[in-house]
Amino acid sequence: MIKRAEDMVNLFNENMRGGEGTVHIIRYLEPSEYNGNAKMIAKLIFNPGCSIGEHIHEGEEEIICISKGTAEYNDNGTIVTLHEGDSCVCLGGQSHGIRNASETDVLEVFAVILLY
Repeated sequence: MIKRAEDMVNLFNENMRGGEGTVHIIRYLEPSEYNGNAKMIAKLIFNPGCSIGEHIHEGEEEIICISKGTAEYNDNGTIVTLHEGDSCVCLGGQSHGIRNASETDVLEVFAVILLY
């Protein structure tokens, strides 16, 4: 199966999980298009100041890879800076949040949510 960029679902989630601004989500594939246990496979785009508020993952885990920009990442209440090429995992039962740390540049991340 091949899926072209123009066929991917684009979503715009305002104040995602209590965060600031609007997160642009490009869903690379929909769960109905593969047999794995991924709930989401997507690119998330954050304009300056945009964020996803802190939240807990239950029955799932999320893998995030920073593909462009600098993020302020809340890892179970500990704030760390992530740069292009860095990655992180939020395991089930843990909490996290993410914010574009730049006042001028876009933050892009690749995110996968896996169910278990």
